Amino acid sequence: MKVTFKLETFEGPLDLLLHLIDKAEVDIYNIPIKEITDQYLEVLDGMQELELEVTSEFLVMAATLLAIKSKMLLPKPPVELLPDDMDWMMDGEDGFDPRDELVQKLVEYRKYKDIADHLREMETERNLIYTREAVDLTPYVHQAPTNPVEGLDLTDLLLAFRKALKKQVSRNRVAMIHRDEISVKDRITQVVDILQEAGGKLLFSRLLSPENSREEIVVTFLALLELMKMKTIVCYQHKLFEDIVIQAREEGSWDAVAQIEVDY
Repeated sequence: MKVTFKLETFEGPLDLLLHLIDKAEVDIYNIPIKEITDQYLEVLDGMQELELEVTSEFLVMAATLLAIKSKMLLPKPPVELLPDDMDWMMDGEDGFDPRDELVQKLVEYRKYKDIADHLREMETERNLIYTREAVDLTPYVHQAPTNPVEGLDLTDLLLAFRKALKKQVSRNRVAMIHRDEISVKDRITQVVDILQEAGGKLLFSRLLSPENSREEIVVTFLALLELMKMKTIVCYQHKLFEDIVIQAREEGSWDAVAQIEVDY
């Protein structure tokens, strides 16, 4: 059979005394010292039977309770009437309750204990609240737009206006642009000359360069097509996507090239 013991935990002798006083429902300013002392000693005996460590401060409080209990059980000496001017010679212990010092400590301890309980409750409530980590809210801060002409005066604006007028005048100038054009006939003559210099055979890439315009490339293609149509040259490739080889057919056909008339 399993036996479970539930023991009260106390932070010190004053905590144990407050527990006994609250349990007995007695006035803290009028403690029945005999009953409280007996209950206190019973708790200490129970702790020793369970082999729990009893600290020295619990034993000191037990001795204090026994001393107070002894003082209250002793008969009080007869009160002698003294003149008013000799009251200061009276022993102070006979005029005070031996429980006063203990009561003062208990009242003070209860005050701090109540504050600690209140702070513990606040801590428990605060632990139920999830706090988000701090976030940089600088991007959401409203910023006034900057003035693009801040620090400028009327003179600066006048100079900028005059500069803009000068640019406008220069834009209205009209220039005639002459484009160099080459005809298909002229390009045919050039291709024939280049082919003759190369010995009647050359690569198509030699006819073009990165500086050639789109019009020059188109005219070159038309000139080659015209020469192929006249059966003056033949074009072929050794492999797919390789450079095109241009080769002359017969030398006698060069004279007919000079007489060619092209409509475009």
